[in-house]
Amino acid sequence: MVTLSKLYTKTGDGGMTRLGDMSQVPKTSARIAAYGCVDELNSVIGLARASGAEHDEVLARIQNDLFDLGADLCVPQGEGLRVQPQQVLFLEQQIDQLTQGLAPLRSFILPGGRLPAAWLHLARTVCRRAERATWQLAEQEPVGQPVLLYLNRLSDLLFAIARAANDGGQADVLWKPGEGAGDA
Repeated sequence: MVTLSKLYTKTGDGGMTRLGDMSQVPKTSARIAAYGCVDELNSVIGLARASGAEHDEVLARIQNDLFDLGADLCVPQGEGLRVQPQQVLFLEQQIDQLTQGLAPLRSFILPGGRLPAAWLHLARTVCRRAERATWQLAEQEPVGQPVLLYLNRLSDLLFAIARAANDGGQADVLWKPGEGAGDA
């Protein structure tokens, strides 16, 4: 269990921060950017849950998994908590279950609809940013393959849960190509 005795340490006042292995890196490093995006993603999922999003148990597990993923990213090499392939498999199973009950896609979907769906769409876009940041890190340093797969699958699952929150896709806001183009 983690124990935090003090909320501020002043160790980051000079633009550096410590990783889980106690090494110091600039706060602008790719590693910090990657797990910072994961932290932001976790917060947006919390907002979706607080707004009454469906599949709360799944979202709660994802939030916990995202802490595992952040722990994986904050320890560059060696021993530590690592995202496991079964965590990716869980996401795939959830996607398969959810998509069976959704209305077929007939157009791209605009983020919105019901409030929980809108938050989930925002979470999906933050997840894509976290995935890009993690791939950028992976171009510079080793990153576990399950981390990269997890973020990729998670954005798909968040899309599916957003559609479920929009009455199984019935309340999705559809893109209408070119609408408004003649208004100028």
